[in-house]
Amino acid sequence: MNEYFMAIAIVAIIFVACPAVFMHYQAELRKTKSISTDDERLVDDLWKTAQRLERRVDALETILDKEAPDWRKDYPERPHA
Repeated sequence: MNEYFMAIAIVAIIFVACPAVFMHYQAELRKTKSISTDDERLVDDLWKTAQRLERRVDALETILDKEAPDWRKDYPERPHA
């Protein structure tokens, strides 16, 4: 009787529990593949901040070009537009 119960338990684990666990994690993976709305909002905010900072740097470079035209010679390792 004990061996019979053990055989049923092993068959249940192999044919029921393992596929159930596999399908559960597969479904969880599908859910998390797409970007969440919070992540989308964060990326959008970061993009807007980067654009704003780029405009500020461009404005500062324009001012420096007028005030000190040779300032770029002091920084040859940095790329300039």
